[in-house]
Amino acid sequence: MTYSIIIKIMKLPIGIQSFEEIRTGGYYYVDKTPFVAKLVNEGKYYFLSRPRRFGKSLFLDTLKQAFLGKKKLFEGLYLEKNWDWERHYPVIHIDFGRAKIENIEHFKKVFNSILSKIAQKYKIVLTEELLEGRFIELVEKLYEKYQEKVVVLIDEYDKPILDKIEEKKEAERIREELKNYYGVLKPLDKYLKFVFLTGVSKFSKVSLFSGLNQLQDITLSLKYATICGYTQEELERVFADVLKDKDLSAIREWYNGYSFLGEPVYNPFDILLYLSEGQFRPFWFETGTPEFLIKLLTEKHFFLPELEELIVTEHLLDTFDVGHIEPEVLLFQTGYLTVKEYEASKEGVFYKLSYPNREVKEALNKNLSAYLTGSWREVERGSYEVRKALKEGNLDKFERILRSLFASIPYEWYRKNELERFEGYYVSVVYSFLCGAGLPVIGEDFTNKGRIDLTILLPDRAYLLEFKVVEEDETPKAIENLKSKNYQEKYKERCQEIYLVGIEFSKKDKNISTFNWEKL
Repeated sequence: MTYSIIIKIMKLPIGIQSFEEIRTGGYYYVDKTPFVAKLVNEGKYYFLSRPRRFGKSLFLDTLKQAFLGKKKLFEGLYLEKNWDWERHYPVIHIDFGRAKIENIEHFKKVFNSILSKIAQKYKIVLTEELLEGRFIELVEKLYEKYQEKVVVLIDEYDKPILDKIEEKKEAERIREELKNYYGVLKPLDKYLKFVFLTGVSKFSKVSLFSGLNQLQDITLSLKYATICGYTQEELERVFADVLKDKDLSAIREWYNGYSFLGEPVYNPFDILLYLSEGQFRPFWFETGTPEFLIKLLTEKHFFLPELEELIVTEHLLDTFDVGHIEPEVLLFQTGYLTVKEYEASKEGVFYKLSYPNREVKEALNKNLSAYLTGSWREVERGSYEVRKALKEGNLDKFERILRSLFASIPYEWYRKNELERFEGYYVSVVYSFLCGAGLPVIGEDFTNKGRIDLTILLPDRAYLLEFKVVEEDETPKAIENLKSKNYQEKYKERCQEIYLVGIEFSKKDKNISTFNWEKL
């Protein structure tokens, strides 16, 4: 007699937002249900902002299944023994992420359709004509029918606005409409058991939540820092069999690093695709090209090396609105920057923002470089060549690559984007080009003697770069500035070779006028 051994192979839950499907379909699951119990035990009204593809929708669906009393789905999880499974609650689950909003009329139709489908599911007839009235009616009738308080879960609460963010007037109209709907929840307090809203952006309370000012914002809360995303421990424990023979250090460098005041986490979508494909690629970045963000950075003449370290206040992170969008806030809320350090005192809270990981730094800067130069072809071609040149210590080739990069920019591009007025443009182009090429670049590199404009730090050598924008026939000073400040002292013990590189740009010729270097 022969016996066959059946090995159960678990599946990676890439892009799956249904808790039920994950729990019944043989998928890996990182148990986030302790946060479900914590939220319900400690409060009632919550708001959470996280970047796209971060697991918000899955967590919301987990909440939904718990309130519906689907105990079987939670077998073996924390919540199985830490929840009152005898009580079931009616749930209004609104997901604005399923449709791309065209205008305010389209939005009203979408919202009406959502309310109607929920009413139909619970066999309730809505008679009110106005949408605010229908929303109120739905809550009240669910409460009356089931004699239990109602749970309201709103996913992608901000997407109708973000869909029209480049059309300011239309976005403002949609914002005001949403404000009316969210505002009806406060007077309905006695009918509500729990309210949870999620989204990518965090609009100021004045602009969107003035009628729902009892929301507890857990976006930057130490207690809920890992509510979405995988910690290093969770990744290594749950996916141990998939991680065999993988370079954990490289994985951490590429994909870990998102921080919301607590332990850093991985974006689930990102790391799951890496585990599936086994290649280091910008999986998360490729799911959404940040065109609006890149345009905003350019229009604001943002000095890109500052992305290495931005100090912002709590007030600034709360100022996002349709008519007032600061690049720092948008970069943080969309996931291109994250909190690396913070300081809380009686003077207020200050955050230090930077890139979360190598994926974001490299991919964002490659896109920025292509936009700033207007030439994807030149950026792609030059990326491989510049890595090779700097690894070999070939400074002549490095100079030729940079000259070629600037020479490829058409004059019309300068005029169209008013780049001549942007003093930091030339430095930003070099910075974004080098970062996009995957080189370890430090912008605004601090030393005890001052700041190095850019440092390229390879395992055995360092390149210290100083930039100047000069008028015609101006005497070159960049290399002399580097030499006089002894910046190389910072890297003497660490690097076998140190190169000082002084680069002057001509305002008239819009290219490099002088490229001097010395090897120490």
